[in-house]
Amino acid sequence: MDRAGRQQVLTLLPVCLALAFSLAAMVSTHWCEGTRRVAKPLCRDQPGRLHCIHFSGGHGSGGRRDNGSQAVQYIWETGDDKFIQCRFHVGLWQSCEESLGSTGEKCRSFQSIIPAEEQGVLWLSIGAEILNILLLLTSAILLGSRVSYRGSGFHLLRVDASVAILMVLAGVLSMVAHMMYTTIFQITVNLGPEDWKPQTWDYGWSYCLAWGSFALCMAVSVIAMNRYTAARWEFIEKQRIQKGSRHSQQNFPEPKALESVWETKAAPSPDGHALVSVSEHLPPSDPGKVSMC
Repeated sequence: MDRAGRQQVLTLLPVCLALAFSLAAMVSTHWCEGTRRVAKPLCRDQPGRLHCIHFSGGHGSGGRRDNGSQAVQYIWETGDDKFIQCRFHVGLWQSCEESLGSTGEKCRSFQSIIPAEEQGVLWLSIGAEILNILLLLTSAILLGSRVSYRGSGFHLLRVDASVAILMVLAGVLSMVAHMMYTTIFQITVNLGPEDWKPQTWDYGWSYCLAWGSFALCMAVSVIAMNRYTAARWEFIEKQRIQKGSRHSQQNFPEPKALESVWETKAAPSPDGHALVSVSEHLPPSDPGKVSMC
């Protein structure tokens, strides 16, 4: 593979990486993650069970358990001991948190959590993310065709220009989508339902992947634009040189054409002069010889 082919492959790799980052962030649920303060559930006479409030019922006379309404229940947890920190993570589609009753997670739609007036903004963010993925896919296809196509000229220049424009648009769309999602999440933290509001939160690895895809988009767009500009100037310079060489060939006749005009014959003279016969090139009515020193 020559140098140009290696440059094309090195440009294609960041585009594929940005596409993979965007797809991973789109389907994952780790854009934001943190902890929630959840009240422990009640667990009666289950001393071995964790993450619950233990209590025991009162006993009647004779050691028998009194299950009536007059039974006294003893709860030993007080203050912050009655709560537990439950971890959660949120994506574009779902919000998942630890399940206290089992080892798995319980998830619900993120759209059902956010305020009603922010539903449209969430769909705009998702739509921008989808358009970003489509633009990245188109750029990858164009660069792949450029790598496999061994031609030159305006076709490759158009591919570079198209890739630069598409990557800029993809980067701008992803940036707008990320900012809209961040705004929606922060509003939901303040105005969302009480059974979901987090106590502490931070951005997750999906959010980092999304912004990494944005950075790759902008880097590839700059590289493609620089390559297009350099190739464009080189192409224009070659055309200018070719036009200049054609113009110089038209202005100066060939040496053979000058040699065919005069055919000379030198003859010795007594005085040491060379006599040149040009009678063949003179008109028929004026024969003669010309003496040339």
